[in-house]
Formats: sequence, structure tokens, C-alpha cells
Amino acid sequence: MKKLLFVVLLAVASITVYAQPRAIGARLGGFDGISYQHSFGESNMLEVEAGWGLGGCMSVNGGTFFPGRYGLLSHSVQVAITYDWIDPFGAAVPWNEKGEWHWYMGVGGAGGYLFDNAGFVGAAGRIGIEYDFWFPLQLAIDYRPVVGAYLSDNGAGGVASGCYWDLWTAALGFSIRYKF
Repeated sequence: MKKLLFVVLLAVASITVYAQPRAIGARLGGFDGISYQHSFGESNMLEVEAGWGLGGCMSVNGGTFFPGRYGLLSHSVQVAITYDWIDPFGAAVPWNEKGEWHWYMGVGGAGGYLFDNAGFVGAAGRIGIEYDFWFPLQLAIDYRPVVGAYLSDNGAGGVASGCYWDLWTAALGFSIRYKF
């Protein structure tokens, strides 16, 4: 039994030593939710966000309207995944006190459901800057717009479709994450 416990402990320790850096936390702004990052080396990461927030704009028959009853923005749930490049083009932020500054940019996709009976899917982009403290905490500010298509209930038993974009309401965000 002691040998088995030792082997399991050794396996967990070796996985921890060779595991890729990760971070989990919250993203706040027009979109509030959970943010998870998984690094692939020092220059790439995958970021996944899931949460709720305000919806974007939709275009119907050449006109634009904001979803929601009485002209108010609709609430939504959404998931966004982006593949980001850290310090692209070799352009690191030069000021490093005790922690590290990094900027990043990437592309991916997003999808969700607006609570006014509309679903959307589209391409997402991201650009941001983050500060990694010397202890396991990370702060970030980023801009993540989404452009795509939507389907909704037109209120007359049919389906309406068109363009969807979210360039401001959920695009700006502040994140705080625990690195492990």
C-alpha cells in the first residue's frame, strides 16, 4: 500500500512539473463570466470564456435594431474561444518591475443565445494586455468583438435571420485570474 501511494504521489508530482501553465478567473464588463487560459509554450495560448451579458446588434432587412423589448439591449449567454499569440512580432512590453507585462492578440469563434429568442454564432477577435504578478495572480484588459449571423423568432411563427455583431457591449472586459 505504501508503494502504491508513493507511485501515485510521484506521478502527480511529475504531471504538475511538466504541465502547461494555466489560469482561471473572472471576466467583467458588458460580459461577465468565467475565463480560462491554457498556454502552449511561451508564445501561444487558448482562452475560453463562458458567461452572460448584454447582447449585440442585429440587422434585419437592411435595417439595424438592438435586440430586446422596447429598444433595450437583450441579455445573453455566450461562449467564446480564441487562440491568442502572446507578444506577437517579438514586441514585448519593456517595463517589468517584479512581474511581467504581455500583450496578446488572437482569433476564434463565439456563440450564444439572446433571451429574446435569438441565437448567434460568429467569428471573434481579441487584443489585450495583461500583467502577471510574481505571485499567482494575473490582471488583464482586452477587447473581444464578435461578428456573425443570428436566427430568431420573428413573432409571427416564422424565423428571421441576419447579421449579428457585438463591437462594444460585451467586447470590452477586465479579467482577474489565478495562475496555476
